Amino acid sequence: MSPSLLADLIVVVHLGYVSFVVLGLFVILLGGFLHWRFVRNFWFRVIHLAMILLVAFEALSGITCPLTEWEYRLRVLAGQQNASPMSFVARLIHTLIFYNFPAYVFTVAYCLFALAVLLSWWMFPPHLPWKRKGSQTNGG
Repeated sequence: MSPSLLADLIVVVHLGYVSFVVLGLFVILLGGFLHWRFVRNFWFRVIHLAMILLVAFEALSGITCPLTEWEYRLRVLAGQQNASPMSFVARLIHTLIFYNFPAYVFTVAYCLFALAVLLSWWMFPPHLPWKRKGSQTNGG
């Protein structure tokens, strides 16, 4: 597989990650108000929280996102340092998820978003898988 195609694949995965985190919070809040059961799924919520906490930790630590770093290195290998020879899909996704702001703006945004996700745990707590409603025993 060519480096440019791998870089495009990484951009698509990156978009999926960002989409899951951003849209996940929207769905959790909407679903909480509309009483959708799945938004209280413990594992969905743990994964969602872990994903944004990882991003906030990376930002606070000054760590470049591994997906961004891998994509950049693959683009260099493919001779695409200035992004113009990217595929249409890669350019479109870059437009959606990459902005030219100072690093601290992203750090603040990621941390505030992580706080919003934590707040959603308080507003609509997930159902703990080890706690069941009532006793479900068969027979006496």
